[in-house]
Amino acid sequence: MRTLGFCGDWLVTSCGTKLVAVHTKEDREAFVFDCSLAEKRPKQTKGDDTSDGAEETGNDEVLAFAASASGRLLALTDDTKRLVLFGCEPSWTCISTRWVVRRCTALTFSQAEDELLVADKSGDVYSFSVAAAQRDGELKLGHLSMLLAVVISPDDRFIITADRDEKIRVSHRRSPYNIQAFCLGHHQFVSALHIPAGRPHWLLSGSGDGTVKLWEFESGRQLQSWELQEDGSAAEQNQDHPAPEQNAAVCRVTSSPDARHVAVLCERDSGRHLFRLDSDGGSGLGPPRVLPLPRSPLDVSFDRDGRLWVLMDSCEDPVQVFCCRQSGWQSLGGGPDLSRVTERLKSHWTPAEASRSFQHLFKVSYDNVTSYLQKKQQRLEEQLKRRAAQEENGGKKSRREESGPEHRTDPDSV
Repeated sequence: MRTLGFCGDWLVTSCGTKLVAVHTKEDREAFVFDCSLAEKRPKQTKGDDTSDGAEETGNDEVLAFAASASGRLLALTDDTKRLVLFGCEPSWTCISTRWVVRRCTALTFSQAEDELLVADKSGDVYSFSVAAAQRDGELKLGHLSMLLAVVISPDDRFIITADRDEKIRVSHRRSPYNIQAFCLGHHQFVSALHIPAGRPHWLLSGSGDGTVKLWEFESGRQLQSWELQEDGSAAEQNQDHPAPEQNAAVCRVTSSPDARHVAVLCERDSGRHLFRLDSDGGSGLGPPRVLPLPRSPLDVSFDRDGRLWVLMDSCEDPVQVFCCRQSGWQSLGGGPDLSRVTERLKSHWTPAEASRSFQHLFKVSYDNVTSYLQKKQQRLEEQLKRRAAQEENGGKKSRREESGPEHRTDPDSV
């Protein structure tokens, strides 16, 4: 899974077992961390918990990473259940290597940067201390199904989690057993969460049902919903008519630092949906525009200057950059920043083996009503046939009984 993000002015991307960071403003050496060469997990002792022993091996592929709000910290987790914490400035340093119980799906820092939350595939969220960088994680909260996204509100009061069972839960950070609200309305797994910059009470969510929804998350109230079509078009969704069962899953929702633009990436989609946030803090998202690309990208992210970086599955051009002008979004191909980043990435870039896929997360629906009605009709037809046969056999028997005495011969008359 290839992902793209920013840690300050560092563009960070995953490439198989490697995490690669390239500075976008200065001519500095790229930072590369290879999980396959990192510290190995100590052997389990007899008293250790081995309930998840079937997953002790992995291929060291980077599964997810997240940067802190200030850009000073970054954390990654990999397929070997390694959790690595880095300091990014003034230079990259590995602060700690810890281990998670199960493979992780998402992670996020608190705004105060004192806590790192890690969500895993079993539905649990663990809390890891940043100050005590060697301390093991503590269980924070849990869902009954796989977690796919986790964010913390800008005031550090709420933990917002999304799972495979269509639920978005808003929990109090200090007392996670106290649930503030549920944001319910998606009809498939919720795959992306994002709180737009400058809108601390809004939450954007993306789902396998092909919709992007805007919420007032503290009350769980839905403000807006857009259905993203596979042909690249988008339409505001009527809540009475849910999205199709298998539309293109939303895999990324992100916003620019100036809170003016929202970018949405769908799986297997070569067009980026770009929404404009209401500049006056009004009702929600303005009409979307589509940014066409020659091929389906792997991920998207905004930098500090509001430029949109697009990660491509190409060894020659691994990234593209777009900037919003009065006439619309324009490519900045050939710029010095892009050229420097491209040259740094090329030496570490390899073609993606497989694109991000949510296919296994879709609910499987069964139409047992049709088969039930067919079987019921067959039973009725069989009952009618048996009844007709019984009536026919009964008529023949009664006729024989009626005609029997008239043709019987009396032995005394012979």
